[in-house]
Amino acid sequence: MIVEVENLVKRYPSFSLKNVSFGLERGRIAGFIGRNGAGKTTTIKSMLGMVHPDGGTVRYFGEPFSENEAEIKKRIGYSAGTVAWYPRKKIRDVVEIVKRFYDTWDEETYRNYLELFSIDEEKTPLELSEGMKVKVNLMLALSHRAEALILDEPTSGLDPFSRNELLNVFLGLKQEGVAVLFSTHIISDVEKCADDIIYISNGGVVAAQPKADFIRQYSAAGESLEDTMLRLEGGAAHA
Repeated sequence: MIVEVENLVKRYPSFSLKNVSFGLERGRIAGFIGRNGAGKTTTIKSMLGMVHPDGGTVRYFGEPFSENEAEIKKRIGYSAGTVAWYPRKKIRDVVEIVKRFYDTWDEETYRNYLELFSIDEEKTPLELSEGMKVKVNLMLALSHRAEALILDEPTSGLDPFSRNELLNVFLGLKQEGVAVLFSTHIISDVEKCADDIIYISNGGVVAAQPKADFIRQYSAAGESLEDTMLRLEGGAAHA
């Protein structure tokens, strides 16, 4: 496993993560699904040290994240969906700041994504649409040859064409051996490119398994994955 999450706990007054466990393997894409408020973002933030878990362990490349955070963050990419920093700086200047943190920054890869996503380096985040902000954040996450990508709602705000473009990027990264975890509420994105499904409900992982096994276990005959999720969220997941 390239990423191992074991018995992750995070308590808030009105919500708790309950012993969340799953793993990510090289060259596989995992769709992290569940309704809003189920715990997807809290899990991802806990995995990245953005919030402090109350229990459990997170390991990357076999090493505990809590003891090796700086080195591990050089080897992984993260995107939260939008650009929230330096709103008045040009994208070119934001990139110059970000690339200093990565000795694996790949200028050719950066230029390729700049062209693929049709990003204008001379614009500032304030001048971008929500969809273009998502693309800038992803470009930054992808340009330092990350071995694992942890993405929170990466297709949020993208039009169908751009979403399809991004899912194809994921499929290309998979072929290069990158592990990809992406949370989403767009189940068709999971159907298109995910190898594995991690389904979280009310702060607990209901299933973490290959997509084919998930469908075999939870889907009724002729049911789409989206129909399955709607039914499970109606109560069958806890039956």
